[in-house]
Amino acid sequence: MTEIFTGSFTQQEPIPEAGIAAALRVLQSGRLHRYNVAEGETAETALLEEDFAAITGARFCVALSSGGYALACAMRAAGVTAGARVLTNAFTLAPVPGAIAAVGAVPVFVGVTEALVIDLDDLERKAASADWLMLSHMRGHLCDMDRLMAICARHGVTVIEDCAHTMGGSWRGTPSGRFGVAGCFSTQTYKHANSGEGGFLITDDEMLAARAILLSGSYMLYDRHRAAPAPEVFERVKYLTPNMSGRMDNLRAAILRPQLADLDRQVARWNARYAVVDAGLRDTPGLTRIARPAEEVFVGSSIQFLLLDWSDEAIRAVLARCAARGVELKWFGAPEPAGFTSRYDSWRYAPSERMPASDRILRAVVDMRLPLTFSEEDCATIARIIRQEVAGVSEQAA
Repeated sequence: MTEIFTGSFTQQEPIPEAGIAAALRVLQSGRLHRYNVAEGETAETALLEEDFAAITGARFCVALSSGGYALACAMRAAGVTAGARVLTNAFTLAPVPGAIAAVGAVPVFVGVTEALVIDLDDLERKAASADWLMLSHMRGHLCDMDRLMAICARHGVTVIEDCAHTMGGSWRGTPSGRFGVAGCFSTQTYKHANSGEGGFLITDDEMLAARAILLSGSYMLYDRHRAAPAPEVFERVKYLTPNMSGRMDNLRAAILRPQLADLDRQVARWNARYAVVDAGLRDTPGLTRIARPAEEVFVGSSIQFLLLDWSDEAIRAVLARCAARGVELKWFGAPEPAGFTSRYDSWRYAPSERMPASDRILRAVVDMRLPLTFSEEDCATIARIIRQEVAGVSEQAA
């Protein structure tokens, strides 16, 4: 009998009861705006920033309206100006080059390897042409951060990290977001903490933090932040920094705080599911699994594999056959963007040179979410289905 999977790839777990209770308290108070506090009260958003700074080891944290806003805010606060060339990954999602374009800068794409990380040889070649790198840890894959930071130091390139998929991840014990001048995180529904939309910016740089808080729309209420620089730091920039409102509110902060407290356990649960699927795909004919280096602690909230040098027709057949059995796969190699999948050549506001070696890899990338609503048994079923359909199409092509 042919197995059919009936789970939903977009259904997340419920918000924890503690988060629901905290959200109700905020709703009952009516004080959703982060700066609307009663006498002697500390806003949920200020407490959340303290929580996340402590988790990551950062001096400062700003809670924002989205991960994409955090990226643009970090660039503005760090001093990226209109016309500046900003290096970034060829394999990323549209909000990354979108944020670069939003500040008037120019995205310059760097290639991708079969490990789905930034091509450090290509970065070495291009680093002299730019002062900035927006490093996307796309789909939770961390590159050799020691080598990357050495390259950037050698060429005077300032790094800002896109950590939308690496909350809870690390390289050689250093959390993602702690290598560059700033790290940016997302709390959109499909990320590692769920507030619908939301984000964080972390940094140790007091001037960058002060500018980010003012940019986020603090008006002159920056003293209501706790994971923030001293008031005298704001005095130096408060008349020079525009208000570009992108604050997080107390309702989302209340939902998030209990999730952050449970992050380590959730990471372990995701990784257990990832391990089941990865093991189930081992030695599948025609399928290339992604190697994970020992130095990396990753969060397996999604999994990718490559169908290298397959024809478009064959890849579409795999996707269709898996879909018919209830397994939802996304293909980054499709000529036209679909849903959240797109490639560097899709973003025509950011003209780019062709990168044949990277194009070969991007054509092959197949992606799948692993929500925590799946059991490990579900994951074993999903792996069997993918394995059977990839093998079946491979045999037909042969």
